Amino acid sequence: MDVLSLIHTAKSVGASDLHMIAASPPLLRIDGLMQPMEDEEPLTGEDIAQAFDQISSERGKEDFQRSLELDFSFNIPNVCRLRCNAAKQLGTTSLVLRLMPLTAPVLEDLGLPKICKELVLKPRGLVVVSGATGSGKSTTLAAMINHLNETKSRRVVTIEDPIEYIYSSNKCSITQRELGSDTHTFTSALKHVLRQDPDVILVGEIRDLETASTVLTLAETGHLVLATGHAPSASQAVERIIDLFPPDQRHLAQTQIASLLVGILCQALVPKIDGPGRTAAVEILMANSAVRNNIREGKIHQLPNIIMTSSRSGMVLMDQSLVDLFKGKEISQESLFSFCNNPEEVTRLTGLVELQQ
Repeated sequence: MDVLSLIHTAKSVGASDLHMIAASPPLLRIDGLMQPMEDEEPLTGEDIAQAFDQISSERGKEDFQRSLELDFSFNIPNVCRLRCNAAKQLGTTSLVLRLMPLTAPVLEDLGLPKICKELVLKPRGLVVVSGATGSGKSTTLAAMINHLNETKSRRVVTIEDPIEYIYSSNKCSITQRELGSDTHTFTSALKHVLRQDPDVILVGEIRDLETASTVLTLAETGHLVLATGHAPSASQAVERIIDLFPPDQRHLAQTQIASLLVGILCQALVPKIDGPGRTAAVEILMANSAVRNNIREGKIHQLPNIIMTSSRSGMVLMDQSLVDLFKGKEISQESLFSFCNNPEEVTRLTGLVELQQ
């Protein structure tokens, strides 16, 4: 087993992920779709065990034997950086390797809205980038940090699981901490981060009550906090943070979020109509007075209406972003309806009817 050869092949064909599962040939995700790697035989459990041995550290192997789960990173000089997951299935090891570029991306190259530049330059508050797994959240945040690094002199601390992009300090001083090797938990890292004199703090994910509570406290103390979530819309991103708190603390959480929120970006990567590649559809919520009032009062369901009526201030619903891509002949009608949140609204905006399978 030569896993490095498989990774080189995956990179050469533009794959974002390489999956290795026993009794299946290596699988590649290309433009969001899974396909078997050509001319490769089904893998055995021993093949995958050898591949894991080639790319994991001794400490990683010990952690995996103990917990049967492992997230880690691996760097291939001059080729790519890998975000890796190892897990047990049916008594064998499975591997999923996400291929990442060696350098942080540039916002203009990603086709992201200009608001990304404005958000990362804010002096304080909370910015959330949300979307499904594989929607490019980490890439968007990396491009935002890269823009900050080229623009302002700030102290940046990132806490990631695992580290995906490596930054070279330019105008910014950047410290990157990885869960497992540099810190035990997001919560413990965040509790000590103020001693590191940060201006900007990037948190890989708001995944539990302790992290959510600490993130809000850090934003309250005058820092800009960047974080990710998995919700498909801005309103659901707010709901999911609030729902992490027990019922008796949710009103306080609503009040904190209302006062601290700067903006939320929700994104999806949609196949281009002329392929190959995908383009980003982005929902944008900016925390104006109407947004803050509705969050404070718990009227989260009203946020989509506010976004819809605030297009002049730069807000965009996901469905409108998708319609704009469709009208610009960047995505197909099938993709338009596959990725939208409200087919009826898309029909109203375009006059089209969802294609029946």
